[in-house]
Amino acid sequence: MSPSIKKLPTDSSPSDDVDRVTADRNGETPWLTVIMPTFCATKNGEQWFDATLRSVAAEPVDGMEIVMIDSSPTSAAIDIARRYEGRLNLRIFNRPDLSMWHTKTNFGVELARAQHICWLHTDDFWLPGRAAAVRSWIAAAPLLPLHIAPCSIINRDGAVLGTWRCPFGKSAELSSQSVTERLLVQNFVAAPAPVFRKDAWKNCGGLDATLWYTADWDIWLKLAASGPVGYHDQVTAAFRVHGNSLTVGGTSDLADFERQMQIVFDRHLQGFSGCGVRRSKMIERVGRASIAVNTALAAASTGSYRRLPGTVVQLLRLGPAGLGRYWHCSRIGERLLPRIRAGFRGAL
Repeated sequence: MSPSIKKLPTDSSPSDDVDRVTADRNGETPWLTVIMPTFCATKNGEQWFDATLRSVAAEPVDGMEIVMIDSSPTSAAIDIARRYEGRLNLRIFNRPDLSMWHTKTNFGVELARAQHICWLHTDDFWLPGRAAAVRSWIAAAPLLPLHIAPCSIINRDGAVLGTWRCPFGKSAELSSQSVTERLLVQNFVAAPAPVFRKDAWKNCGGLDATLWYTADWDIWLKLAASGPVGYHDQVTAAFRVHGNSLTVGGTSDLADFERQMQIVFDRHLQGFSGCGVRRSKMIERVGRASIAVNTALAAASTGSYRRLPGTVVQLLRLGPAGLGRYWHCSRIGERLLPRIRAGFRGAL
């Protein structure tokens, strides 16, 4: 199937004829929409994007659509996508006016024809069995607003550095409170792993484009607050760590980096209730300590170590129970060690 490339109005509103132009030939509604907000400006980016598409094309793709929103400075990403036109149901939109991945993703959700959606960035990819696993998650619990799962962490060359897990045991349907109180400590959800319902996303407002670093943390908290969450202990996607990522480059402004976390934490702590005053206070203390750790480590990655002593004291003041909760929910070891193995310094 040939992908359609269409320039839409700059107000980011899909025109009425978009779906008619890009609809499946058989007219069936897809069971999954995969949103790809793309920007390829380097040779590495182009190579990674080709690997991303190849990983999806290797899966059973019947009933899946790929919505690609590209703002690359050249046609490189679109040229790569064209190679897969006979293997994937691609809908390609050239949108240089949508420079941020947040706005491209929100735009993609508006265009999605499936009720269930996931997103996949150009430097991440699917592991074998991803499509079948996701289909089984949806079939077992189609009304859940969010499904989450662990994720492999890979380096620039695709070598596995570790597994980024969620702080849960075996696969289960989890209460909103259980997920939220852990997410308030740290975002443990790697972007390529989750699947969410389109209506739940739209009801909670989608991605906040003012949050360059914590927009994904914010959306997982919003979706978790809207109902029970499906947790699956299968690793079906890979998250690439490299020195050119947005989160690494953005840590040069530490004040804003810290403020991004505080905005999301304060926003969702305010609306979190139902676990008792004592437990709420512990979650707040542990969450604020986690922000301090993330900021101190980001500062250390730039050569400034002055925050570390105070952060250690703040952690020790949590006591054994608070420290245990921090270690369990933050997944600090699983996030930090792969980056050390990858040989670069950057944000967690």
